[in-house]
Amino acid sequence: MSAKRVGIYPGTFDPITNGHIDIFKRGLRLVDKLVVGVATNPSKNPMFTLQERVKMVDREARPLAEAAGVEFEVVQFNELLMNFAERVGASIIVRGLRAVADFEYEFQMTGMNYQINPDIETVFLMADPRYQTIASRLVKEVARYGGNIAAFVPKTVAEEVVEKVDYKPS
Repeated sequence: MSAKRVGIYPGTFDPITNGHIDIFKRGLRLVDKLVVGVATNPSKNPMFTLQERVKMVDREARPLAEAAGVEFEVVQFNELLMNFAERVGASIIVRGLRAVADFEYEFQMTGMNYQINPDIETVFLMADPRYQTIASRLVKEVARYGGNIAAFVPKTVAEEVVEKVDYKPS
């Protein structure tokens, strides 16, 4: 019997978007277990607390993993990605790419990660064209100005974002 293939899908997920969910679903096809690593990343000035984001990701992703028959876990982390990958026993890092700007950043990150541990592969999944323009940062900005974010995030997430921003037109 071959060893279990463990992958991680790291991110801030503030909030989780339909684009994240698309990459998550597609990443499930590549592994026996997928660990979603929710990063602290205070430099991004998150709208949701770490605990809220972990809960949100678990709620939105767990049913998809269960339907796919893939073992699943959501873990918060505040450490070097490669250390986190080693700690959870991952051999694959799943990343989504939307545009050239993503590629440039991910290219540098992957090169650095390879220098740290060449046994952990990074797999890039191109964003579905429907989701290429979705970014958590933009979802929050649209919501802050009272825009409709229903097409960008799951229904429950949209409600949570709207509740957080409490938009009041001037």
